[in-house]
Amino acid sequence: MRLYEDLSKNRLFKNVEISTLRELLEGISYKKSTYKKNDMIALDGDVVAGQYLMLRGSVRGEMTNYNGKVVKIEDIEGNQLLAPAFLFGADNHYPVDIIANMETECIFITKISFSRLLQMNPVVQNNFLDIIAGKAQFLSNKIKFLTLQPIKGKIADYLLKRTRGSLLNTIDLPYSQDKLADLFGVTRPALTRTLRELVQSKIICAKGKQVCVLNRDKLKDFIN
Repeated sequence: MRLYEDLSKNRLFKNVEISTLRELLEGISYKKSTYKKNDMIALDGDVVAGQYLMLRGSVRGEMTNYNGKVVKIEDIEGNQLLAPAFLFGADNHYPVDIIANMETECIFITKISFSRLLQMNPVVQNNFLDIIAGKAQFLSNKIKFLTLQPIKGKIADYLLKRTRGSLLNTIDLPYSQDKLADLFGVTRPALTRTLRELVQSKIICAKGKQVCVLNRDKLKDFIN
């Protein structure tokens, strides 16, 4: 029963009764797996042979170039699908490494069984299409963020979005500077130097992981 309750929280089964969900799963085959922290769930370039559905935990998607530079694409937490946009199509390979951030539980449904699942219930089918559309939009914005914005633009975009609605314009950074550098696709020294410049220009102030935006208009000017 716990499995069905966990899966009912997944967007794939939005507006699907648990009793219906149970019937759907009884009509297909699936495998449940648990991954430890830093376990590799899928490798960049592997064929996407089925759909992973997270039950709990957290994973990250990373790209590594030939020089060993790692760029984190995103963190995925909670009850979500892994790489749903790459399940179908001619070139259905994982675009990134998928690695567990902590102990993570998933179920894996083969491509054939997942196709049957979508055909069995139109609500599930529509939910899947909505998920794919959201992922496509996310990836488009991520590519624009990584390739078109200079480093100050990336920092400005990150800070402005996360302090939106904050009365004090202050946030506690959830990542170390090493992880932020990976997120922005820049080197740690370049990130440190740029943050120092923003502090010296009195556009932001920083103490440890706490950052306060002092001049939102100046930050907006850095965004292309």
